[in-house]
This record gives sequence, C-alpha cells and structure tokens, in this order.
Amino acid sequence: MPPAPTAAARNAALAIVIAAYVLSFFHRFAPASIATDLAAAFQTSAASLGVLAATYFYIYTIMQIPTGILVDTIGPRRILITGSVLAAVGSAMFAMAPNLDAALIGRTLIGLGVSVVFIAMLKLIALWFDERRFATMVGLAMLLGNAGSILAGTPLAAILEVASWRTVFLGAAAISAAIAIASAFLIRDSGQTGRPAPRFDRTAVLTGLLGVLRNRSTWPAVIVNFGWAGSFFAFGGLWATPYLMRIHELDRVAAANHLSLYFGGFAVGCLAIGTLSDRLGRRKPVLIGAGLVYCALWLLWLSALRMPIGVSYALFGLMGLATASFSLTWACAKEVNPPHLSGMSTSVTNMGGFLAGALLQPTVGLVMDLGWDGTVVDGVRQFSPGVLLLGLSVVAATSFVGLVASFFIRETGCRNIWKAD
Repeated sequence: MPPAPTAAARNAALAIVIAAYVLSFFHRFAPASIATDLAAAFQTSAASLGVLAATYFYIYTIMQIPTGILVDTIGPRRILITGSVLAAVGSAMFAMAPNLDAALIGRTLIGLGVSVVFIAMLKLIALWFDERRFATMVGLAMLLGNAGSILAGTPLAAILEVASWRTVFLGAAAISAAIAIASAFLIRDSGQTGRPAPRFDRTAVLTGLLGVLRNRSTWPAVIVNFGWAGSFFAFGGLWATPYLMRIHELDRVAAANHLSLYFGGFAVGCLAIGTLSDRLGRRKPVLIGAGLVYCALWLLWLSALRMPIGVSYALFGLMGLATASFSLTWACAKEVNPPHLSGMSTSVTNMGGFLAGALLQPTVGLVMDLGWDGTVVDGVRQFSPGVLLLGLSVVAATSFVGLVASFFIRETGCRNIWKAD
C-alpha cells in the first residue's frame, strides 16, 4: 500500500483541481457577458443562443453519473488530465469558430472537459478531510472556484473593451493545457490512508449506483439542486445581462457589475452557509431559510420594480448569498448514502442542477422568440420588457420547485446516517 500523501502534496493537488474549477465556472457564465457579441457574430435567434449556452449543460448533465463512477473506481487523476485536454481543444475551437455549428462543437467539448472537475474535487475532499468538515471544505473550494464566475462578469466586460471574445477563449485554452500538465505531475489518487482507488468492478458499480438512485432520501436533494442551481445557471449564465440592460436600462458595464456581485455573493455564501450548517449541526433549517430569501427575490425581479442602483447592487449580492444554499445538497445526499459511494451520490445530485440549466436556457429563449415582434438592431433581436419577463418567469417557477423540495430533505445532523439493511 502506498504511503499517505503529505499535507503539501494534498494541498497542491487540491489547488490544481480548484484552478480547473475556476475555469469551469468561467466557461459556465461567460456567455452572459458576451451574449450580444455571440448574437452578432453568428446572427442567431434567442433560442439558438440559448442552445449554444446550454450545450455546456447538456454534456455536463450526461457526464455526472459516469464521472461519479470513475472517481469512485479509477480515481480523479486520469479523468482530470483527460478533461483538461478536452477543455483546451474545445475552447480553441470555440474561439476560432466561423459559424454557429462550429461554436456548438467547441462548446460541447468544453462542457465535456470541465464536467469531471467538480465531482473529482468532492472526491478529493471526501478522501482527505474529516466528514464533519465536508460542507465547510466544499464551501471553501467553491469560494475559491467562484473566482471564475466573478471573472466572467466585470473583468470580462473590461477585457472586451480592448480585446475580442475570441482572444479570451484562446487564452482559456492555454490555461486548460497548463492544468492538464500540472495534474499529470502533482495529483495522486490516494487519500489520508494512502489507499489507492479501488479497481473497476462493473457489478459493484451498478449495484452502488442503483442503491443511490433507489434511496428515497437522495431525491429531495436532487430536486432542490434542480430548482436552485438550475435557475442560477440559466439566469447568471445567460439571461441576467439582457434582463438588466433591457428592464433596468443599464449599460453593459453596470450590468456586468451586478453579475459580479451576484457571483461574489454566491462565492461568499458557499463558505458561509456551509460553515453555518456545520457549526449548527443542521442542514434543513439553513437550506429552507436561504431558499425562502432566494425565491422572494425572484418575485421582486419579475415585478420589474425600478430602484436606486445601490439597492439593486445590494440585492444581487444578497441573491448570490441565498443561491449558495444549494451547495448543501451535496452534503445532504452524501450523508444518506454509503460513504464509499460519495462520488456517485454527489454526482447524481449535481446532475439535477445541470439538467435544469440545459433545459431552461433554450426554453427561455424559445418563449422570448415566440413573443418577438420582429425588431432587429445591428443584427441582434430586440425583445420587449414583457416578453423578456415572461421568459424569466419560467426560471422563477423552477426556483419554487426547489423550495418545495427543500421541505422534504432528510436532516442528517451533519454526519453520515446511512445504515445497511
């Protein structure tokens, strides 16, 4: 049995996977800041633009269960290397795409490449840290990883003033290649005990996966993730900037500032909510309380109420804090399933949010296209405020689905409560 990795080695591996996570968040939310650039470059409809943004989520959703199986069997190192290489290729293809079809292929490869990162990160944390600190450690990793979403807001808008979006994605390709090289040299699959990843056993894998899926306590966490993570991905990932520019008549920089505050609030919230939950020794009350705030803010945005910009900045930050409550769903699912299936249980839960993101982004665009009055400015479709709000009402309704499901979460007391029959 190999020796347990040193603290320095564990920290280096975790730093690499968090760097990959930063990049995955950037790719997830960058379309919101470049939506008008993409619409002009590819002369596309709102529905097609939604499909382009959602392609990332389609492949991400499909890959969650396979990724969970892989990290529970062969370990995270090889899939992180492969994923980073694919993300590099996809980002380069997206940057150089001459048309929408080529951009879709590049975006798909990006989604495929980064889809392995989060579950691998959860597995590393589960291997190397006390389970009573799991939510705190995940929150810390997400706080750092969310730098990618913040970069996709104001910093990206500032870069776009001096460089094209194509140049930005070529740079992202180079960073992914560097992460692949670092993963090959510095990441190992053994945890605190030095125990290597188990061999792949098809029967054991299928039995474990079916056990997670058949566990009724798994599904409320999946549905909460579907409602809150999905609405977050759809709004923050594409439609927030058009909403702010059209409904509140902000310029792109001011809209991007709101987006950065949203993501910044989310990043801080991931750490704060996870830490609060761990310290209270409770999951459910924290989840429900934050969910009520999140859904109340959706009602406010749908009202299109005009407010001082300082107030809207503060409320976007608050919404980010509340949105972060869905980060508890991974702990909720992990703690009601066998400990050795932490990868599968968290990946099944994670699949809910990405499935919702994949469905919501084009659905909002389709609703908007159906209400479009034919107005085009500089090759970009223009939508009336009422049509845009109608599209976003689909996102808001999804957030309320998550709120209802939160009341059915099983309280674990921040420890694994699974017991074999």
